[in-house]
Amino acid sequence: MICCLNPQCRKPINLDSAQVCQSCGSTLKALRARYRAIQPIGQGGFGRTYLALDEDRLNTRCVIKQFSPQVQGTKSLEKAVQLFNQEAVRLHELGEHPQIPTLLAYFEQDELLYLVQQFIEGQNLLQVMKQEGAFGERKIRDVLSDILPVLRFVHNKQVIHRDITPMNILRRQNDDRLMLIDFGVAKQVDDDAGAEPGTRIGTEGYSPIEQFRGGRAYPASDLYSLGATCLHLMTETKPDNLYDPLNGRWIWREYLQKKGTVVSNQLAGILDGMLKDLVSERYQSADEVMRDLNADSFLPVARSPKSAPPIPVSRPPVPAAPQQTRPAFPASHPPTSRPPTSRPSRGNPGDRCLQTLTGHSSWVTGVAVSSQAQVVASSSLDDTVKIWSLNTGELLHTLTGHTRDVNAIAISPDGKTVISGSDDYTIRYWQLANGAPLRTVTGHARDVNALAVSADGRTLASGGEDRTIRLWQFHTAAPLRTLVGTAGMIRSVVISPDSKLVASGGSDNKVKLWNLQTGAQIRVLSGHLNSVQAVAISADSKLLASGSKDKTIKLWDLHTGALIRTLTGHLRDVNTIAITPDGKMLISGSSDSSLKLWNLSTGEVIDTLNGHLDSVNSIALTAQGKLLISGSSDNTIKVWQMPS
Repeated sequence: MICCLNPQCRKPINLDSAQVCQSCGSTLKALRARYRAIQPIGQGGFGRTYLALDEDRLNTRCVIKQFSPQVQGTKSLEKAVQLFNQEAVRLHELGEHPQIPTLLAYFEQDELLYLVQQFIEGQNLLQVMKQEGAFGERKIRDVLSDILPVLRFVHNKQVIHRDITPMNILRRQNDDRLMLIDFGVAKQVDDDAGAEPGTRIGTEGYSPIEQFRGGRAYPASDLYSLGATCLHLMTETKPDNLYDPLNGRWIWREYLQKKGTVVSNQLAGILDGMLKDLVSERYQSADEVMRDLNADSFLPVARSPKSAPPIPVSRPPVPAAPQQTRPAFPASHPPTSRPPTSRPSRGNPGDRCLQTLTGHSSWVTGVAVSSQAQVVASSSLDDTVKIWSLNTGELLHTLTGHTRDVNAIAISPDGKTVISGSDDYTIRYWQLANGAPLRTVTGHARDVNALAVSADGRTLASGGEDRTIRLWQFHTAAPLRTLVGTAGMIRSVVISPDSKLVASGGSDNKVKLWNLQTGAQIRVLSGHLNSVQAVAISADSKLLASGSKDKTIKLWDLHTGALIRTLTGHLRDVNTIAITPDGKMLISGSSDSSLKLWNLSTGEVIDTLNGHLDSVNSIALTAQGKLLISGSSDNTIKVWQMPS
């Protein structure tokens, strides 16, 4: 089918073969000889929205927004044009983010304006609620943990969304990830031009009072709207019905109690903190909310206009490190605004964090530690490997040579060699002492995501997006064999400490065990509901742990394959895990920005470490298990003191 783009056409759908519209006689053609509208999917005051096909990208589906406003008066038209332009500008400023629709094109044709953006197949949360019923606490936590990192990204780009509602959050069909859409009224934090008394920005019931009195907005304003959205999803009633104006307080808890629904004090305290009337009494950043959401124990911190820090009028609070957010490791690099400095910073007294290492200009994807040399090696999406002193935090070497993102890092058992794997399909060997390149290994047909060296120092295992696990003779890098039988991209590999087994995890949601000497597949462990991002084996080679995008960690008997226990507690993907040398604890890092320490005997959380400002992608333990090193999408590496 092809759609007529005449805004006045009453029956715009035509057969593919039609040259002119059978309804209004307008010429039918693809915009820019590329974007072919096939179905109207919406209409509003600014014009129509169409589902379309991008003929230059194998007919990939996209969305065309056509600007033909039904407004009266020059001033109203100018404002409408400004808002339409603004959405394109904001989407362009935000760049490509996996949970924000990508801007594909913005242009004028036949005296009409058009915006073309990525098509997201799925339902908005209002539709989900009507179909599935009220959201319980677990679902609300999932909403917060999925959208707060997106808001962190948006706010760090100095943009305020200003219209967060259940209608503007989509649940993407292919992976259930939440998408933040409709940046039509978004603005720069320091752009207050044009704000007049009485200006109303956003959607009534979801927008805080500062937006309805002069159109001012802050990061805390978006947090208010997200809180109001959560109330609607929990209660199935609009936020306006949950506020008592006579007493100036929210009554949503009473509303839920009448329905027999109980919410934990932790979640209730968080939502109340997001929904304070005064900006200064609210949470000031997405990071603050995330920290409380991840906390094992929660004590709401009372804010007051007198004690609260001043709210910035022109700029929001922004972490020192630039932020990027994405689910895996794509080939493109996130932009950076300025060269980073390479320096350690000491943690506060009483904190587990001993120091923070800064120097990478993009996500830290991997960390490895050599206790012999007292150094840490890190890999990053900035195409580099860095070597740091574990004692001082000093940057010792920056290793360059990879031409694309470096996804994985390992150090040989003798502490002499660093090995790195990259999106450039190669594995590189480096001399740890001076950073000198030793050799480049080729063989993978796509990105190398995972590396492991056997404890006896004889074998290197690598896993990649080409769905293969390859075994190499470590010292010569000669290929030994390719393990067959993998159905998905490989995300993680580990070799058992007794050098008998290889375990892999991947996008087929399974853990697979292989005989290291023969390459024969021994067993497949099924149970995860999403990609297996991390695998670890205990020092006695008896226990295997796996971490997944399904937010869980599973413990398995390595010899029988029996599932021992499932650990739950993270709010987002589990990206990395490690087992302490004494086999008593497991440490996990997650996209919810936290690290958790688990008692392996009971499955209980011992402690939660909240210090990173973005996803924790990799962790490593020193040989004695006294120090923990973590690498994050906040571009930093942190060194933590483990409990004795």
